[in-house]
Amino acid sequence: MAKVKKKRPTRDEFELEEIGNTLVEAYDEKSEVLLDVWERENVQGNIIKMDSRTRLIHIERDSNITKVPFMDIMKVSVL
Repeated sequence: MAKVKKKRPTRDEFELEEIGNTLVEAYDEKSEVLLDVWERENVQGNIIKMDSRTRLIHIERDSNITKVPFMDIMKVSVL
C-alpha cells in the first residue's frame, strides 16, 4: 500500500499576505515571534533572514537556527 501524505491545509491569499506582512514587520522591528508550524512543534525566536529564493524563514533562538518553509506557517504571534 502506498503511503498517504497528509495534505497541508489551504489558506487564501488574504491569510498568506497577512502572515507575510506580520513576518516582515517582526523582522524589521527585531521582535520575537512564535510560529505555529504545520505538522511540527511551534518555533519561537527572532527572524534573522527571509529567503525569497528558497521561501525559508530563518529563526534564531539561543544560537540555534531553525529554517521554516513559509508555506508551512499556519499562524504568527509577535511576542
